[in-house]
Amino acid sequence: MYNYDNFDRALVQARVAQFRDQVARRLSGELSEEEFLPLRLQNGVYLQRHAYMLRVAIPYGTLSSHQLRTLAQVADTYDRGYGHFTTRQNIQFNWIDLNQVPDILALLAESDMHAIQTSGNCVRNITTEAFAGVADDEIIDPRPLAEIMRQWSTNHPEFLFLPRKFKIAISSSTSDRAAVRVHDIGLYLYRGHDGAMLLRVMTGGGLGRTPILNEVIREALPWQHLLTYVEAILRVYNRYGRRDNKYKSRIKILVRALGVEAFAKEVEAEWEKIRDSAAELTEQEYTRVSADFNHGRYQHLDALDLEYGAWMARDADFANWVKTNTQSHKVPGYAAVVLSLKPGPDTPPGDVTGEQMRALANLADEYGFSEIRVAHEQNLVLPDIPKRKLYLLWQALKGLNLATANIGLLSDVIACPGGDYCSLANTRSLPLASAIQQRFADLDFLHDIGSLSVNISGCMNACGHHHIGNIGILGVSKNDEEFFQITIGGSQGADSSLGKVIGPAFRAQEVPGAIDRLIQTYLDYRDNDELFIHTIRRIGLTPFKDRVYQTRGGN
Repeated sequence: MYNYDNFDRALVQARVAQFRDQVARRLSGELSEEEFLPLRLQNGVYLQRHAYMLRVAIPYGTLSSHQLRTLAQVADTYDRGYGHFTTRQNIQFNWIDLNQVPDILALLAESDMHAIQTSGNCVRNITTEAFAGVADDEIIDPRPLAEIMRQWSTNHPEFLFLPRKFKIAISSSTSDRAAVRVHDIGLYLYRGHDGAMLLRVMTGGGLGRTPILNEVIREALPWQHLLTYVEAILRVYNRYGRRDNKYKSRIKILVRALGVEAFAKEVEAEWEKIRDSAAELTEQEYTRVSADFNHGRYQHLDALDLEYGAWMARDADFANWVKTNTQSHKVPGYAAVVLSLKPGPDTPPGDVTGEQMRALANLADEYGFSEIRVAHEQNLVLPDIPKRKLYLLWQALKGLNLATANIGLLSDVIACPGGDYCSLANTRSLPLASAIQQRFADLDFLHDIGSLSVNISGCMNACGHHHIGNIGILGVSKNDEEFFQITIGGSQGADSSLGKVIGPAFRAQEVPGAIDRLIQTYLDYRDNDELFIHTIRRIGLTPFKDRVYQTRGGN
C-alpha cells in the first residue's frame, strides 16, 4: 500500500491546524453555521439527524493494520464504539461532538489518514475493487494509477468547487468488481496488442435521482495521458455543468444534454491544449508509485495444500465458507478472504465495533501482510492469506462474528444508514435490512438460491446503490408514512444494468413478503442453475410483477 512522504504529512497536518481554528471560531459564534458549512464539508464533517458525522477517507479502500487500530480508537473514544463502512470504501462515525473533531483529525494524521474531500463538490475518494493487485482475473494492478489520481486530485485548486460531487473508479479485472459504469468517470485498464497499458475512458454515469450508465468517450488512451485526459473532462464539466439546480448539476446530465459525441468532442478539444503539459505521466513516476504496492513477501506455496484440502473434506461449514467468502488469488497457494459485515438482523450492514477492528488488525498481522481492504459492498477483505491458514483464520473469525458464509447471497444486504442517522433520508433503511435478513436467515436456502444482490437506499440519493441491485429497494414517503419501491434486474460489473420498477410501492412490513414472492417466482422459472439476474433477462418482469401483486396482502 502507499506510504506517505513528508509532503503528504505536511499537507495533512496543515489542514488539521486550519480546521482546528475554524471549529473554534464556529463554537465561539464568530462563524455562522452557513459560513461554516463549506469549511466542515471540506473536512468530511456532516450535520446529521442527531449529531455530527465524520467521514474518514480510505483511498481505494486500503488500510494497514495500524490504521485500523486507529479507527478502533476513534470509535471507542469519540463515538459509540463502532464505525460504519460505506459504499464509497470510506468509514463514517455517526455520533461525533464538533469540538472533538480537530483532535480526531490530529489522531488520524498520526496514522497517515485524513477526511479531506470525503464530502463537498469536489473529486471524492478514488475507488477500485477490493481485490485489486491479487485477483486472478486481473490484467494490470490498477492501484498505482488510483494512487496517482489521488495525489493529483487532492486539493487541486481548479476542482475543489465543481458544480457537484465527482466520483472516479478504475478497474482492470474481467469481472469489473468496481462498478465503473455508474461513476462520473469510469476507467478500465487493459493491454493493447503490443502489451502497452491502455485506458478505456467512460463518463456520464451516476445513480441518484436520474440513474445513468456511463458511456465510452475514448478508447485505447495511453496510460501516460491519464491525468491530462481526466483534467480535460473536469474542465469541460466545470465550464458547462449547471450550478443553478443541484438535481441537474451532475456530469451525467451535461453529457445527456450535449450528447455523448458532442461532449467527447469538447473534451478532445480541451485535451489538445494540455496533453503535452507537465502532467503527462512518466515511467519513472509510475515506477516510483508502483514500488509501494509490490511488497514481495509471497512464499512459494503449493497450489493444492494437503492440510487445507483435508479440512475442506472434513468440515462442510468450512467448505461452504470457502466457497462464498474467498476469492481466487493470482499467487498459487493464497486466497483473498471476504469478512461478512452482515452476520444477521442484529447488526446494521457495514457496521464494525472497535473491538472487532482491533481483533481483525491482529489477524491481518498474524495471517496476512498487515493489510485490510474495504469492499464497496460494505464488507472487509484480507487480501493475502495462505490457504493452509484458512481454517485457523475461519475459526478466529467465527469468534468475532465475522465469518457468516453469505457473501453475494440474499442476506448480504447493502444499505445506507437511512433515516436513523441521515437527515436527507425519507425512510429508515436499517430496520428493513434487518427484517429481510430475519426472513431469509436459512443459509442452506440462500445457497440454493445462489448469487443475488439486495440494495436498499433510504432516499433518491441512492447511497445504497439500489439501482444496480438485482433487487433494489428505494424508500419513499407518502403522507409521512414509509413506503418502499422495488426494482429488479439491476447489476454491476462488465454487464451492468439498471433495475426497473415493478409497480406501486409497499409499506415496510410488506417488503419481506414481496421479496419472498420474487424469489419463489425465480425458483419456479429458473433454468437449471441460472442466476436470478439471468432469469429476469430471459423471461422479463411480467411474471415477477404478476406474482407479487396478485398476492400482495401476504407477508
